Amino acid sequence: MRELFLGIRLLLGGGRGNRVRFLLMVIGSAIGVCCLAVVLAIPGVLAAQDGRKAAREPDCVADPVAMTCPASEGDSFELTRTDPYGAEPLTRVFLARGDRPIEPPPGLTELPAPGELFVSPRLREVLQREPALAQLLPGRESGLITTQGLAHPDELYAYVGVSPEELEGGGDRVTMFGKPFASSPTVEPSTLDMVRFTLAGVVLLPLAVFLAVCARLSAAARARRLAALRLLGLSVKGTQRVNAAETVTAALSGAVLGLGIYWVANQLVSRIGLPGLKWYPSDGALSVSTVVACVVGCPVLAWFVGRAGARKAAARPLAVRRSAVEKAPGKWGLLMLVPGLSIVAAYCVAGATGHPPRDTALSSILMPLAVVLVGIGLVMMLPVFSRALAQKVARSTGSVSLGLAMRRNEVEPGGALRVATGLVILVFAASLVQGVLIELDQVSKNTSPVQTYRISLAGTTAERQRAWEGVEGVRGHAVVMESRSSSDVDRWAPSLEAVVATCEQLRRMVPKVDGCVDGRPMRLWDPKQVQAEDSKPGTRFAFDLWHEGHRRVMHVKMPREVLRYSDDVELSVFNSGDVLLPPSAVPAEHRPDVATLTLLSSSAPETVRAVLDGIGGVDPTTEVDTPGVVVTALQQITVVRSLLGIGMVLGLIIGVAAYLVAATDRAVERKPQVTALSLLGARPRTLRTVQVAQVVVPLAVGLALAVITGKLAESSYLVTGGGAIYWDGAGVPLLLACALGAVAVAAIGALPLVGRRIDPELIRRD
Repeated sequence: MRELFLGIRLLLGGGRGNRVRFLLMVIGSAIGVCCLAVVLAIPGVLAAQDGRKAAREPDCVADPVAMTCPASEGDSFELTRTDPYGAEPLTRVFLARGDRPIEPPPGLTELPAPGELFVSPRLREVLQREPALAQLLPGRESGLITTQGLAHPDELYAYVGVSPEELEGGGDRVTMFGKPFASSPTVEPSTLDMVRFTLAGVVLLPLAVFLAVCARLSAAARARRLAALRLLGLSVKGTQRVNAAETVTAALSGAVLGLGIYWVANQLVSRIGLPGLKWYPSDGALSVSTVVACVVGCPVLAWFVGRAGARKAAARPLAVRRSAVEKAPGKWGLLMLVPGLSIVAAYCVAGATGHPPRDTALSSILMPLAVVLVGIGLVMMLPVFSRALAQKVARSTGSVSLGLAMRRNEVEPGGALRVATGLVILVFAASLVQGVLIELDQVSKNTSPVQTYRISLAGTTAERQRAWEGVEGVRGHAVVMESRSSSDVDRWAPSLEAVVATCEQLRRMVPKVDGCVDGRPMRLWDPKQVQAEDSKPGTRFAFDLWHEGHRRVMHVKMPREVLRYSDDVELSVFNSGDVLLPPSAVPAEHRPDVATLTLLSSSAPETVRAVLDGIGGVDPTTEVDTPGVVVTALQQITVVRSLLGIGMVLGLIIGVAAYLVAATDRAVERKPQVTALSLLGARPRTLRTVQVAQVVVPLAVGLALAVITGKLAESSYLVTGGGAIYWDGAGVPLLLACALGAVAVAAIGALPLVGRRIDPELIRRD
């Protein structure tokens, strides 16, 4: 403990410069701990939202023997519909209250009666802004859903009270609310693993470097002071403890300050929200384990870094006091860089040769490992690369300024790189984010100019069908009937889909039709699609029809006449090999047993919204299939984009903070050398050139390596992701622009190191 108190006394009595350095260490640690708390709080926010989702899931107590929900008189029924509202899900839960009382779902005090409507606060605002949406929500508003029943404040959710007759047998029996897991989590576990991997590379890796930089501020000055203590008789371990006392005190103070900053940021940002991601302030509250990890982890890291920083002063105090030439940096980074690059290169070669890996479980382990190895190896090898480059340039250059700069980097290769490391890691991590965004773009990108809607006609009336066909925004419609399927499980029978439409209706559904004749059955054929071998000309198929409770079988023979058409959209409206039947071929007043009404509209978001509102206005409980639009997936992608945006902002904050802290520390540390050169006659312009070259040259090398290794890591990630894009050439200009911007910022930041006033007092002791 004596050494620890000695370190604190030296900290308090070390003068103004020492206190400024301590303040920088505290501020740097606070920023780092705040960023760490944000990353650690993200899983807790998602888990809290999923917990409230699971608590409101309708369920039924199943019979343990039959494993089914037993039917009984007076049970309640529910029907859940989720529709897209833009890129957000709009969830409607239709509840038919029975005679047997059940506990209402979280957020409600009682089940809604027929005609009652309970909505979320955000949905109430949307209804006031868009009255047409009320077609999907029949009934009078009777109250709001409270916080316990909503996943997040911006959720569009509603409970609609209906009678059992209105569900028309389409509901499920419900006896309780609450399940162990949410059926539709905020982020799927596999996607969450991808987010964790990206945040680890974008935030945690730069954060570790940043905290290490903060713990190594004024390394040269502190090393000389520790060497003096060692020469006065302090033991080796005592010297290391004295240095660690200062770093631990700064780290602990910064950790407490950082947690306070996070609390304020959580209160503000949770109320403002992010695109697609909003949470309650209580969801972002840090758990005890997270607080312990921040309060204990940061000082522990500072302790080890502080002990390592004092090792040279404790072992060779005379060499430190006399400013002996430092040893060449070790090449231990190759132990991490080589295996990491080997894994990355192997995946790139596999993608280039057309043999992408199939084992996703192995890739999910190797890819994060490779990224971490490459990132750490890159940081550890930067001093080696900087020293080798400085030696080569110093021997060959004829410029005095560049020669001085390179000789300084050769003697102290890690000095300038402490300033550059944060920016290098930031550019490396930006490549990973680009890869993840490309993979997400492949999933969410919708290039189709049209949108289709499929509605099952089972149990519907002709009046409803005509109403759906006349919804505003629908520009084409057709009925697709399915032939009778075999009831024998041991015998498979081919089936056929028949498109009931006129030639004019067909032309509105597909871009190109050649040779259509009204009133004549024809076989649809698109050369771009795979042809069904079962639907050969002359084959007969049976279709079941109903009229006033009586079944009638209609036989359709596959015609020989072929109708060529072209469907250029990503999701085909019809299948090649189907048969086109004129409406007159179906007996009047007869309804097909199994059929789907297919509607077509523009893919413009406002048109899709209007069509869905119109369909709901005819029957709010109708289930609508929208191929190509999986609203829950779009919502997840939006959340993931927001999380990646948080990661990039945090990475940018860490990178810039690391640069500012290290640059300020280096400015103070280099003043004696700059003053000595000024007294020897060096002009200010020469000194400024030297300072800029000392930072820019190693930084340029580091950024070039970061761009190359980052693009390799990005390509290997895309190869393992299973997408269609492996090589991201479009992202190279952006990375190069970021690298050039980092070089420009570093060059500008190096200029204030040389002032106009010469203070000989700075070198009096030397």
